[in-house]
Amino acid sequence: MDNLIKLNIKGISYSQTQTGAYALILEENIGGRKLPIIIGSFEAQSIALALEKDINPPRPLTHDLFIALGKEFSLNVDSIYIYKLEDGVFYSNIVFINDEGLRAEIDSRTSDAIALAVRFNAPIYAYDHVVEKAGIHLDVIEEEENIRQAANNFEDDLDILAGLDSDPSEINEYEGWSKDELETEMNKAVQNEDYELAARLRDQIDNMEN
Repeated sequence: MDNLIKLNIKGISYSQTQTGAYALILEENIGGRKLPIIIGSFEAQSIALALEKDINPPRPLTHDLFIALGKEFSLNVDSIYIYKLEDGVFYSNIVFINDEGLRAEIDSRTSDAIALAVRFNAPIYAYDHVVEKAGIHLDVIEEEENIRQAANNFEDDLDILAGLDSDPSEINEYEGWSKDELETEMNKAVQNEDYELAARLRDQIDNMEN
């Protein structure tokens, strides 16, 4: 059976090529591999605001409502885990637990699952086969700075409800490229800190290998 690898949120990078999109960078607790996950503007801002405790929206966000719901019905998020990567899309489950110890798992978009994990201080995991398939070694990211920048952009982007994870159709521009060309371009994207582009190129390489 696959082992679970603990992940930490390393940073949120604004897309330089795709309006309203962000790359959420998860890093394995031990090992250094990072998983760039393309998420929408609303989810990125929601995660950033939960991490930046000193920035509060005037009204609760959708993910904030789960905090009130959990307190009302004695529910807590025990953990979330990413169990599959298919066609560039990450699949996740949220593990809920009540005050009697009863547990339930609910399927969720990865961006929503992480937004709740941050609010409930719940650990984030991924199966090792997902990390092996999707993990890439990136340079160190200025974590506090880019999370704060994403949070500070919240008021400007609040009405952009682009709540979709990565779309594999967006990778078609690299159709026909060789694996070496894709890897070279991915390395350039990493050096330029364009993690959203690096993730798309990584998915194209993965599709090619499969």
